Amino acid sequence: MNFDRKVYWVSFWFIRSFYRNLLLGEVRGLDNVPRTGSIILASNHASHLDPPLLGCNILRIITYFARKTLWKKGIGAAWMDAVGAIPIDRDGESDIKAMKRTLAALKSGGVLTLFPEGTRSPDGTLQSAKPGIGLIAAKSQSAIVPCRIFNAHKALSKESKLPNMNLSIHIVYGKALLPLEYDPGKSVGKERYQKIADNIMSAIGKIKRPRSKVL
Repeated sequence: MNFDRKVYWVSFWFIRSFYRNLLLGEVRGLDNVPRTGSIILASNHASHLDPPLLGCNILRIITYFARKTLWKKGIGAAWMDAVGAIPIDRDGESDIKAMKRTLAALKSGGVLTLFPEGTRSPDGTLQSAKPGIGLIAAKSQSAIVPCRIFNAHKALSKESKLPNMNLSIHIVYGKALLPLEYDPGKSVGKERYQKIADNIMSAIGKIKRPRSKVL
């Protein structure tokens, strides 16, 4: 099943309603997200809730990644195809077909969600960045919006099957970074990609949780 705009927006509004009625915390910095042009939303990662909740505040079609192993026969795989998800290998680095689709999406002015850490943090602590996001950023020269999600690991941990509705998830969208800010160009190859990834992760780490009274 190919990308279906109607399925995407129905899913978008469903997830947005779920977040805003059951898990909504403070959402800051939406003005930092450009309304046009290619963007990479680069965020910390601690829960399966991160991708949909990060995207449900932005009124632009966003491209997401999902593990290839999730593409099994059934409605789940059909839905992921319909919303335009890109299947990747678990390490996220060696899939040439996925890379081509990713760069094509960005070069056409799209929005992509990426998690520099590559895998979920078990306790919400920021992990080291992997070079994959640096490669994509260098090749696409897209604006990077550093984002940070707070409380997601508590609302839905690795061990949990259902979210804890007694907690709220806070999301902050930081100031967009232009290529010259995250890619000084003083190194080449893998060293360059790792440096870009580290710069992006550093920007994420500087984002502070809103001073909210909500848990």
